[in-house]
Amino acid sequence: MDHRRLLLLLIFSFSLVMLWDAWQKHNLPKAPPVAASGTAEAPAPKPSGSLHTPLPGAPAPVAVATAEKAETVTIATDLFTAEISLQGGDIVRLQLKDYRDSVNKERVFALFEPKHQYYAQSGLIGDGLPNHKTRFSVAPGIRELSGDAQEVVLRLEADAGNGVRVAKTYTFKRGSYLIGLKQEIENAGGKELVAHAYYQLQRDVKAPDGESSMVSTFTGPAVYTEQDKFQKVNFADIEAGKAKFATKADNGWIAMIQHYFASAWIPEPGLPREFYMRKLENSQTPAVAAGVIVPVPVAAPGTKVALEVPLYAGPQIQSTLEQLAKPKADGGIGAQGLPLVVDYGWLTVIAAPIFWCLEAIYKVVGNWGWAIVILTIIIKLLFFPLSAASYKSMAKMKTVTPRLMQLKERYGDDRQKLNQEMMALYKREKINPLGGCLPILVQIPVFIALYWALLGAVEIRDAPWILWIKDLSAPDTLFGVIPVIDMPIGLLPIIMVASMILQTKLNPTPPDPIQAKVMLMMPYIFGIMFFWFPSGLVLYWVVNNILSIAQQWQITRMIESGGKAANDSKA
Repeated sequence: MDHRRLLLLLIFSFSLVMLWDAWQKHNLPKAPPVAASGTAEAPAPKPSGSLHTPLPGAPAPVAVATAEKAETVTIATDLFTAEISLQGGDIVRLQLKDYRDSVNKERVFALFEPKHQYYAQSGLIGDGLPNHKTRFSVAPGIRELSGDAQEVVLRLEADAGNGVRVAKTYTFKRGSYLIGLKQEIENAGGKELVAHAYYQLQRDVKAPDGESSMVSTFTGPAVYTEQDKFQKVNFADIEAGKAKFATKADNGWIAMIQHYFASAWIPEPGLPREFYMRKLENSQTPAVAAGVIVPVPVAAPGTKVALEVPLYAGPQIQSTLEQLAKPKADGGIGAQGLPLVVDYGWLTVIAAPIFWCLEAIYKVVGNWGWAIVILTIIIKLLFFPLSAASYKSMAKMKTVTPRLMQLKERYGDDRQKLNQEMMALYKREKINPLGGCLPILVQIPVFIALYWALLGAVEIRDAPWILWIKDLSAPDTLFGVIPVIDMPIGLLPIIMVASMILQTKLNPTPPDPIQAKVMLMMPYIFGIMFFWFPSGLVLYWVVNNILSIAQQWQITRMIESGGKAANDSKA
């Protein structure tokens, strides 16, 4: 029983830590709102000398347009609406038409936006070359994807002086979240031009709007290289100057990740590159920039050179990311490792196949809620032998509970003798005190992986189930929200708590009063957390609990009917 007590104590302590951490996050003071602006005053990055032939000198000053006066050009496609600022030619707003805002479902979700200082910026590094502060002019052209058109092209131009002209050309394609960006240098001067191009993602350090404080997901930059693999970097480490990540490679990409969505600059494989991350000193609220610097082909006098680096900005749809990760010969862009932006936690190796199964079921039933129900049933069937062994062990423990209580009354003052008699009883009845715990421990990694698979799947965002469940990624709020603590009250979490209480009643009552009290408290401790959890996760646990109750009740009834006579004769 000491092992059971230790296990219960660990679970109880872990639950309290989770609740305290979530409560602290929930009650953090909110940052003041940020006034909308075009771009923050962040300096252009500088490459190290080893990336390319050293630059002939320090970058010359560039013309800067104030953010408040910068005009924007709006591009509309079938998937999003983009606003490109003429200051720097940066994407300062990107609204995804197929997704609703996390807080206000009447609005379209915006990935890039001034509120979070979240922009996709780019520029050139070299004598007098334009960067993300330079004023560009816009060439005439179509601004909306309509009819049978497959793409919209936006061209921005700037004069760098000394006979050098620079252009930025954005290409937006139908049905794609991949945005092409080509930077061109036309050298009509008298000397060759050596330059670098940089591509960065700027963002404040706040979590996305509408994120539940009880469900922690990663927000921040990430780097991928074939050598160092996928590396997430915390905002706090960047602000403290302690960020560790791969800095140089000839492959890989830089991304900014948040729950369900991501943006990533993806240079062509084989091109030398240098990654950087830094804190922005002059922004209105704490913000960081994460980017990549790549060399531009040397522009001889009278020649024109160009460099293309695409930007992915959209939802973390697994199939889309996997397609982009393929080489060009197979229809991708060589963005190896890009599917890793979907945050499945430390059990990705289990969670990824689980989501693949969930998606396959969805293609058959056409509803993510029912897909979760069916997947839960399948997983329950796969673990049926382990669950049955666990419930049999607990049922046997329940049949000998009266005799355990008698032993405690008889040897209550002699702890050593009590343990000896209890072990002897277990041996005679062929009961393993840990038999009810070990099978459950084996299943825990799968359940955690399923949790992360459901939590990270953007496909479930705004997906309805039945009746009042209109969004499986949002908490159930059927009965409203308690305003003081911002606690949603829904029917699914109430059913969840009720099922946990019923499970507790089916389990054997520990002879130790402290253990018994802890067991009674567990449903309420976990139940409180589930009120903030997304409905899809609660649905999974409710179905799992109902199946477990049915299985446990049947096994307990069968064993208790055979054990009642034994208790009467051996009491």
